[in-house]
Amino acid sequence: MWMEFSLSLPPMTWGRHRLDWGRQTYVMGIVNVTPDSFSGDGISPADVSREDVVKRAVEQARSFVAQGARFIDVGGESTRPGFPEVSARDEAERVVPVIEALHAELPADVIISVDTSKAEVAEKALAAGADMLNDIWGLQKDSLVASVARAYGVPVILMANMRGFERRELISDITRFLAHSLDMALKAGIPWEHLIIDPGIGFGMGLEGDLLMLHRLGELRALGRPILLGTSRKSVIGKVLGGLPVEERVEGTAATVALGIAQGADIVRVHDVREMMRVVKMSDAVVRGTFALD
Repeated sequence: MWMEFSLSLPPMTWGRHRLDWGRQTYVMGIVNVTPDSFSGDGISPADVSREDVVKRAVEQARSFVAQGARFIDVGGESTRPGFPEVSARDEAERVVPVIEALHAELPADVIISVDTSKAEVAEKALAAGADMLNDIWGLQKDSLVASVARAYGVPVILMANMRGFERRELISDITRFLAHSLDMALKAGIPWEHLIIDPGIGFGMGLEGDLLMLHRLGELRALGRPILLGTSRKSVIGKVLGGLPVEERVEGTAATVALGIAQGADIVRVHDVREMMRVVKMSDAVVRGTFALD
């Protein structure tokens, strides 16, 4: 049922890019340009020179693309609870040189997204060559992000964030949050076809809430937009599997990716692109009936 619905969504087109929903699951590779990423994979000037940061980020992105990633998501601020917020200036100084290099060196069909909730950072990243915005507050922290997206004509990923949000019933809470974000985007003039939703696994739902959202992910199809799922290496996996550290959560991530695709996920955001690309291909063969024999 969900696959038929996904196939009914029109393609998303902008600039040189086109995404055909329902025909395949797209993979987004994560490039963290921060010293305090929860996943332990951050690249930062705290460890090496700024030039080496850019070089390492480009090498990582190239590897992800070679392994099958269509998106590269660049982030310059840790989103873990309890970590101080990075200033817009510092965040931009981290991500802009990396985005400029990726824009110059990656194949033209690769989509570069910037993971930020700050309009100032979003504007500088898009001017540097980013193709898309990924806002973990769904435009509800800095509403000017919507204006920046509209000005540049790029899509936006709207994530539900339950941190500090008054809770009643989880699925309806997330649905209401995302519906409000969608309304904000539309009022700002962003086209309906340029919007993607993300349930926000790991952002204020707790262990049981994360599991419930994964179990009922398909219900978000009622909002009529493609779904991005970001479960890679997250704490829910570590907790369910007995306290596993982030570097040992690959199999757990694979389970959530496969189950997410069965529920209707259109994009999966991951750290381990090679392994998850194999999961995606196998899942798509079963769920979508799409596969190619070499």
